[in-house]
Amino acid sequence: MQPIITTAAALEELAAQLAALPRVGLDTEFLRERTYRAQLCLVQLSGGGGAAACVDPLALTDLGPLTRLLTAPGVEKVMHASRQDLEVLLPLSGLTTPVFDTQIAAGLAGLPAQIGYAELVRRLLGQELAKSHTRTDWSRRPLSPEQVAYALDDVHYLLPLAGHLEEQLARLGRSAWLREELAGLQDARALQVDPEEAWRRVKGLQGLDPGRTRLLRTLAAWRERAATEHDRPRGWILDDAVLRDIVLQVPRTAAQLEAIPQMPPGVAKRRSAELLALVAQAAIPEPPPDPPGRARPDPVRTALVKKLATLAQAVAGELQLAPEVLATRRDLEYLADGGRDGAVLRGWRRAVVGERLLAGL
Repeated sequence: MQPIITTAAALEELAAQLAALPRVGLDTEFLRERTYRAQLCLVQLSGGGGAAACVDPLALTDLGPLTRLLTAPGVEKVMHASRQDLEVLLPLSGLTTPVFDTQIAAGLAGLPAQIGYAELVRRLLGQELAKSHTRTDWSRRPLSPEQVAYALDDVHYLLPLAGHLEEQLARLGRSAWLREELAGLQDARALQVDPEEAWRRVKGLQGLDPGRTRLLRTLAAWRERAATEHDRPRGWILDDAVLRDIVLQVPRTAAQLEAIPQMPPGVAKRRSAELLALVAQAAIPEPPPDPPGRARPDPVRTALVKKLATLAQAVAGELQLAPEVLATRRDLEYLADGGRDGAVLRGWRRAVVGERLLAGL
């Protein structure tokens, strides 16, 4: 294979070679520092025998052969921590499918839940990967031979990792777990942010009263739509810290809005009317209730979540798994609050840990 594909003929040839294989390694390089939508800068692919190549989407006008490969049902795409790559590829090809995610497989095999690719390669294959181009601007051309080699390293070891992890999970009797987890990657809706659900991504705002919850949902949806419309990062429209302060302080006037710490003067000047209208729309009484954080946590709920966490950790210890592979803190809090349709009560997790957590309630 050529190390970098920049012509239609070379792309057609590469895609034909890889389409004949049962699985290929796949990774991407992209930029999104200045935009809402990621700019796809490079697609790395690997086949059998260690052969690998980079496809340059900035040099090619027709990526049809690539998109057909990404959606070919008979070719499994092996990726590591695939969610962001799948999200970036979605506008190009639709949903990339089927996918084998080596990070998910590693977590089910007892390795750290968020293990990085380089660390997984080191632990399972004994290879050390270079780190010299981790901050490369992949949109700049030409790419140096060293940059291309670094990018190709990200797919060189994917197929051996997948084979190794498959064998490990088969020995542990967890192949069905993996199939279930990978099936969760086949929902295109999960790769797109619904503006009405964007508030769930804002951290550090637990225990809000109903009025502030309405304001958070309204602000987050407004920001998501504005970021999409102008193709700018969410933080450029309204930073998370400023959004949280608006929710907690509930400013009613332009002067109160401008007094919020970290509020950029330009945002206050251009957006104050919009932001104050959103505050008014939330219909929060004046004066608003005390912001969360002043009231003491419910000791009964705290004790219950702690008890569930202890149970989950015990099961994880028995299975030699990281506890968050079985249940996250949010999963346990949802269960303690009465939720009965969360991830921990579905599929393989219900039998492995969910029933024990229910008994613990």
